[in-house]
Amino acid sequence: MTPFIHLYCVIWIELLTGCCTTTGRELPTGQNVVSVAPIEVPDESMYPRFAEPIPNVTVTIGRDALLACVVDNLRGFKVAWVRMDTQTILSIHHNIITQNARISLSYNDHRSWYLHIKNVQEVDRGWYMCQVNTDPMRSRKGYLQVVVPPSIIDNMTSTDMVVREGSDVTLVCRASGYPEPYVMWRREDGQDFNYNGESVSVVDGETLTITKVSRLHMGAYLCIASNGVPPSISKRIMLMVQFPPMLSIPNQLEGAYIGQDVTLECHTEAYPSSINYWTNDRGDMIISEMEIIGGKYEAFPMDSGYNKFMMLKIKNITKEDFGFYKCIAKNSLGETDGIIKLDEIPAPPSAFTTTQKTVLDNQTIRKKGLPQIIQNSDAISSNFQGEMYGEQLSDFDDDLESSSSKNKLNSLLTFAVLSHVIHTARRVLLS
Repeated sequence: MTPFIHLYCVIWIELLTGCCTTTGRELPTGQNVVSVAPIEVPDESMYPRFAEPIPNVTVTIGRDALLACVVDNLRGFKVAWVRMDTQTILSIHHNIITQNARISLSYNDHRSWYLHIKNVQEVDRGWYMCQVNTDPMRSRKGYLQVVVPPSIIDNMTSTDMVVREGSDVTLVCRASGYPEPYVMWRREDGQDFNYNGESVSVVDGETLTITKVSRLHMGAYLCIASNGVPPSISKRIMLMVQFPPMLSIPNQLEGAYIGQDVTLECHTEAYPSSINYWTNDRGDMIISEMEIIGGKYEAFPMDSGYNKFMMLKIKNITKEDFGFYKCIAKNSLGETDGIIKLDEIPAPPSAFTTTQKTVLDNQTIRKKGLPQIIQNSDAISSNFQGEMYGEQLSDFDDDLESSSSKNKLNSLLTFAVLSHVIHTARRVLLS
């Protein structure tokens, strides 16, 4: 005799005798149950019949589950709920037998019998049977599936890591859940990365092993676990790669003319972050004067991850500023430097002296018949000097119109010197 037949007989023997109470009975299997015997009915048409199968139910852990058993023509027969895998009687007709406080019973019109399980746990997963005490016994069964969303097992999962460039590194991510979670790795920024010689965006599996890690692998990685039960879960792991400073210079030779502003530039890479500064050709550290009005130097770094862009702005270049400048980067793993030479270059043709510009302005105004710009209040005041000045200026007009650009500039300088001589002679005569 199988355990179910034995259990069935014991249940229904005592139900037939009317002993339908919550007082249980110890079976040879150790189960505490109440029993009732089957009822024999000669006419098959008078037997109860199940109106519909018991549907399988899937419930997320922590939610409530409901199993329904619908019986037509029950008449004087009785219904019981049984947990099949543990052979535990849960209810007999209107009475709850199990000591599990999370289980309750409801019924409707002596036809629908509902088994309620609150706050479903994983131990509730399994087969449930609805029995009617006919002879032979009639039953239907349904499966309760309890699913568990994924979770990361922190004490079995890697934390933030710092490794030396060129070494091998393994990140581990363990997850639990039901069904068993699927685990994958990707970069938080969504960028592809080199994985053992291949450029990939996602790596499947609980472990991520990178051989000969480089600074390009540095960043945040996400371990993502999913099993079809929402929500998916992820853990963020930072991978930091240590390496000594490296330096590059876009332009090792810079040119500037006197009075100009110039900016020198160095690019560095380092982790841990490096200390960066500038020195001149005498080895003196250059102090930034960004907050000082009229300061000579402005040093301003620009950070982008393990990259730094060093900028040194030198204002109002003088003769003393030409020479060599060194940019230096240091961290705990080493140091490096680079040299930039600043050379003097001729000023562009548009950079006239004040005297030259004033004469050109006067000449332009005179041609247009506008008032002239006079540098000195007593300059060219006599008729004689005015006539001479007018004649010379007329001659100078002809020169500017007929000669090349170089001859124009020479004529301009000659005229300026001549005007100065005449002005000096007049002051001597008057005195």
